[in-house]
Formats: sequence, C-alpha cells, structure tokens
Amino acid sequence: MPIGSPSPALSGSSLPHPRGPTSGSGWLKWSFVGPTLLVLIAFNAYPLVYTVIHAFTDADITGGAWSWVGFDNFAQVFSNRTFAAKYGAAMRTTGLFVVLAVGIQLTLGFILALALKKPFRGKTALLTLLLVPMMLSPAVMGLFWNLIFEGSYGPLNQVLALFGLDHNQQPVWRTDHRFLCLLIVDVWMWTPFMMLVSLAGLNAIPGSLYEAAEIDRASSWRVFTRITLPLCAPLLGLAVLLRATDALKQFDLVMAITGPNQADTRTVSALLYQIIFGNGKVGLGSAYACVVLVVVIAMATLFTRYLDWMQARQGRAG
Repeated sequence: MPIGSPSPALSGSSLPHPRGPTSGSGWLKWSFVGPTLLVLIAFNAYPLVYTVIHAFTDADITGGAWSWVGFDNFAQVFSNRTFAAKYGAAMRTTGLFVVLAVGIQLTLGFILALALKKPFRGKTALLTLLLVPMMLSPAVMGLFWNLIFEGSYGPLNQVLALFGLDHNQQPVWRTDHRFLCLLIVDVWMWTPFMMLVSLAGLNAIPGSLYEAAEIDRASSWRVFTRITLPLCAPLLGLAVLLRATDALKQFDLVMAITGPNQADTRTVSALLYQIIFGNGKVGLGSAYACVVLVVVIAMATLFTRYLDWMQARQGRAG
C-alpha cells in the first residue's frame, strides 16, 4: 500500500454513516409533550382567556345573555367606594398574611435545616414525619384544625388548661383570633417546604469552604454570614417566590376555617369568590381577578430580577 494512501478500515466507504432523523421521531416527541401541553392549555390558558374576556362583559352567575361593557368593570373596581374599600382591605389582609406566613416559614424552615444538616440516627424517619403536613390537602387540614381550635372541646384549649388556664381565660380562637388561626395552620403546613429547600441549599455548599474557614479560624457567625447564608440565598429566594405567589392565592384555609364573610380574614381570593358566587357578578369578579393577576406578575417579575441580580453579584464576587 503506498505511503499516504488511506487505510481501507479508515476510508469513508467503510465507516457507518450517521443516520438522519427519521420521519417518526417528530411524532414520538409530540406524543410525549402533547398530553402535557393539552393539560396546561385546558387548566391554565383556557380559564385565563375566559376570565379576561368576561372582565369586559356584564356576565352574571345565572349564565344568561351578556353584553360588552368595555372598561366599566375596571372603572368600578377603582372608583366605587364600597368595592374599593373591600378590595383594599382584602389586599392589606392578603399582604400581611403573605409577609408573616412566608417570613415565619422561612425562619423556622432554615433553623430546622441547620439542625438536620448533619447525619444522625433516625434522620430519615424524622424528615419523613416533618414532611407529612406539606403533603396533605389544605381544605381537609382546615376542617381538621377547626376541631383543634374549638373553644369547648378543642385539644388546644385542653392543653392550655393543663398549664393552669381555666375555661374563662382560654381564648376563643375562631372568634377572636381568626387571622392567627390561618397563620398557624399555614405555617404548620408549609414550613417543611422551606426546610426541604434550605436543606438542599445547605447540602450543595462544598465542604472545602468550611474547611478553609476552619483553618483561618473564622468564627461561627462569620462562617454563617459569609459562606452559609450567601450561598443559600438564591435557592431561598426562589422558595420565597414560590411560597409568596401561592400564599397570595390563599383560599382553601379561609373557606374551611372562617369563611369568606369575615373581614379580618377575607383574602383577595375569598373576596373574588364572594363577588362571583355571592353577588353573582361574574364580569366584575373577572375584572378583580385580572387586577390581582397583574399585581402578582409584577411582584414575581421584580423578585425574579432581584434573584438574577443576586446571582450575577455572586458570580462577580467568585
């Protein structure tokens, strides 16, 4: 064989040619993605479009003929004093609930994650037990906690009686402390979520950083503020975003514990329920829902920008 001539084993004729995409590969991909897209369209896109269309109509709950009214519903949202007062009160209640609930859940969840970071005997069983509240239905848990908050025979007041608090001094939870009841149940249910996310963030931190800090004789507080908290911050921020957007839609616990008619616990979702199903005004309720959607999207966008800025700042520092 002359020098420089290609070997038969390496010649292009003997190498297998890569096969191009077959005609059925596209259908195979869509067979996997298609059902998910249909579910998303059916349960998300279609109700959204339906709500936006009805926000510009005078539709009511009876399902009769409706007509276009333009921006009259939105004008009533912001100009009608009665509706504006109810909407403002519901927004304040919802905002206070989101700040307190998510803040307490983040604090308790991060503390639990710090306590459960190191391995110990029974850790798996304890984690499973702590995650149980997060897996339960909020509506069912609301009814269950109704029995706990009951003033006459509720277990909570019975426990307080063991500490010397007689019947006359025991709080009437569902009458005098309705907002606190919602807060307690929501914190009990969703603190495990914050703990799980915090634990994932803590386990993702390289151990070499802690070893270097130990060699430099850094204090525990300095290690926490310079290593643990900054490296967990992006993941914690994402958890806060998910929980905040979910808490803004709080409805199940309100309906199960207090109902939509109590002003001190009426969230925006409960107000929408009252307007649509109580007053029968589907068009006006849809307009309220659109305004809430814009507020939620704006808050989520701002928070997402903040998370991107935080990650870019950490990248420059690194």
